[in-house]
Amino acid sequence: MKKKVFSPEQKFVRNFLIGFFSALFILLIGAFIALFQTLISFPEESATQQTTIITSCYDGDTCTTSEGEKIRLACIDTPELRGERANPIEAKAARDYLNDLVVGKEVVLRRITKDRYGRTVAELSKDGVNVQRLLVSKGHAQIHEKYSKQCSGKW
Repeated sequence: MKKKVFSPEQKFVRNFLIGFFSALFILLIGAFIALFQTLISFPEESATQQTTIITSCYDGDTCTTSEGEKIRLACIDTPELRGERANPIEAKAARDYLNDLVVGKEVVLRRITKDRYGRTVAELSKDGVNVQRLLVSKGHAQIHEKYSKQCSGKW
């Protein structure tokens, strides 16, 4: 059987179509990812603010409400208590500061989504002050750039 020879115009069209459909495929994948993230996020009506009491904070960015809901503070990262990246002294300082600030007190909770551990990712406010911003300003936390767009206002 004789090998088919393509003209330069046919090669151009073939390469154009391959590129076009590859780009279309990538866009579709992105759309499905965005749709999936929307499905696992809280619906807009439950993204409203709710008042709750914080009973304890495990570390500088994870607390528990009086209803037993685990809350992961959105948009920030604090030093780890355990593990390879552990920095126990700074982690305990962040945890203690957060405990002193919110435990036993009424806070406003703005739910954003759930994380891979099933915790509610949310913004906390106390007396009109954003708790995450306060932790960053006091040096106990850093802005988590990857997720900072989830939070209200500009970081």
